Amino acid sequence: MSPTTAAWLALAFPLGGAIVNGLGYKVFKNKTSGVIGTAALAGAFVFAVIAFLSLQGREAEHRQLVSSLYDYAKVGSIDAQLSILVDPLSILMMLVVSGVSMLIHVYSFAYMSGDRGYTRFFAYLNFFVFSMLLLVLAANFLLLIVGWAFVGAASYLLISFWYRRQTATSAGIKAFVINHVGDIGLTLGAFFILKHSGTLDFLGTFEQAKELGEQHHGDLTAGLILLLIGAFAKSAQIPFHTWLPDAMEGPTPVSALIHAATMVTAGVYLIARMHPLIEQSAAAADVGMIIGVITLFVAATIGMVVTDLKRVIAYSTMSQIGYMVMAVSSGAYVAGLFHLMTHAFFKALLFMSAGSVISAMGGEQNLNKMRGFKKAMPFTYGCFIIGGLALAGVPPFSGFFSKDEILLIQAEDGGWHWVLYVVGYLTALMTAFYTWRMIFRAFWGEPNEQAQTLIDTGHVWHAHEPTNPANGEVEDTDVGFPGPEHHIAEQALPMRIAMGTLAVLATVGGVVLIPHVTTWLDTFLEPTFEDSTIVHHASDGKLVLGLVLGAALGLLGIFIAYAIYGKAEGEVAQKWQARLPFLQKLFVNKWYFDELIDIVIVRPFGWFGRFGQQTFERIFVNGALIGGTSGIVRAGSAAVRALQSGFLRAYAALLIVGAGLVILYFLIQSS
Repeated sequence: MSPTTAAWLALAFPLGGAIVNGLGYKVFKNKTSGVIGTAALAGAFVFAVIAFLSLQGREAEHRQLVSSLYDYAKVGSIDAQLSILVDPLSILMMLVVSGVSMLIHVYSFAYMSGDRGYTRFFAYLNFFVFSMLLLVLAANFLLLIVGWAFVGAASYLLISFWYRRQTATSAGIKAFVINHVGDIGLTLGAFFILKHSGTLDFLGTFEQAKELGEQHHGDLTAGLILLLIGAFAKSAQIPFHTWLPDAMEGPTPVSALIHAATMVTAGVYLIARMHPLIEQSAAAADVGMIIGVITLFVAATIGMVVTDLKRVIAYSTMSQIGYMVMAVSSGAYVAGLFHLMTHAFFKALLFMSAGSVISAMGGEQNLNKMRGFKKAMPFTYGCFIIGGLALAGVPPFSGFFSKDEILLIQAEDGGWHWVLYVVGYLTALMTAFYTWRMIFRAFWGEPNEQAQTLIDTGHVWHAHEPTNPANGEVEDTDVGFPGPEHHIAEQALPMRIAMGTLAVLATVGGVVLIPHVTTWLDTFLEPTFEDSTIVHHASDGKLVLGLVLGAALGLLGIFIAYAIYGKAEGEVAQKWQARLPFLQKLFVNKWYFDELIDIVIVRPFGWFGRFGQQTFERIFVNGALIGGTSGIVRAGSAAVRALQSGFLRAYAALLIVGAGLVILYFLIQSS
């Protein structure tokens, strides 16, 4: 089977699953829809593996294949085709997206089984994965924009899945609007590039990259910055990041799907895919690096104080994506994609582990209310430990190798890149701290009521009145709200299978690119980036320094978290908060980005909308245009009705007068 055929089939399976579940939601009983949805993703992963193996059997120079299903439109030299590009980059993304998404489906099979919208959930989940696969396989800007928009729509459906929760629908709308701003940037950026390249095709555009950079540098830079806006919005980079923590209103599997392997990595993929163009514009590359480093630092500071378990992990995602954006913008493509892969493993694992804890808490997500789950949930605790070690960058776990590879290249570039290097390692220390802050607060100490109930009875604690953890509102368990059941990994085999598999991958995933030991990922991705003009040569001295520094900072962060939350149970943290009230307030309020956006954008646009509706539309449009025209018509109609007297002599007189006027008109014209 050819790689392109396998890729088309990998696309078809989740689309088919979404359609079948979408049409059969009234027919399917029990967990049939879960089986269909999970099987569809298993099929997609199998064909992604087949595409990978088939591509490996080809010579390096023949590993960029384009397959077109049909021509959508052809205008002049512009040929818009429904075509896919199969190369090492798209294959890597296919494997990560379909593989991790399949495990999330397996996890969801048990985790969501008590929810009234079970079938609808798997239909949305399948559609989301199809959209993401379409995005990474697109061979031209047209299909990329379609996949990009589909991912945004699917994320709205999943974030707002519990649609009777006001907080969930608001979060979904927020995510949709901000991502739509990114969609506009992506579309306009593609137009700027199309204007001079004359083609929508990626490979055709990249062949002209040098010419575009030399002859149309201004438009190319403008187009690339607009593309970056699309990437920043989708990947939750400052200032388009505020939707990401609010997206935690969706079910936990949605958080794992959006924040681990799919949606937020789309921006990283886009920058890597556009590398021939970005290398022609230093300004665009600098924008990507600067936004990436600011995002990774700001998100880490917020993660140190947030008390919502899922939101801590969400800010961690935002921070780690900052590393990736910084990497691919600086030409460290393999390093950025390496971190994308390992991050998918340990971040999905952390979200799944958090979901197990939240279920044991009866839906509560507040770290201040969690305590002592280590004995009650040993499997979940072990998985959280592995995910935490990988995220903290402790060897030999996967995050250690991928994160240090990114920072090593910044050191080699020198100059102002040393700022990126220092901030990157400072953030690594904060990352280890806030990650283990979660672990010590949730699992250590004396068991709380929920943990003790699980220890004593073996049953998950249930609240007498289910509430929304965001605002405490009492909810029922009908459609549009979370279901009445809560499932934990210790009691649900599918959850243990998914989490156990990811724990293994988070542990050993770094073996694909160990410095001076393995170069498999470098070799695999080489055909995609062989046209790159950026060459990095890492010295052994900086390599050893980075590895030692990364491991030391990871362990130091864990020790600080232990001293503050494991040993002293938060007393030290309270003292520091009292000493540094300004920083505490700044971080707790998320650097006031929401408030700033509200003042600068939301309120002015809201005022303009109200002005348009109440003044321009009501007075001018309705009054002058619509009302004025209708008034003239009404007056004319009244005059005509008045002439309808019913007397023959009146009609004859009107006829004579009309005929006389016509004759008079022709007499005047002839004279």
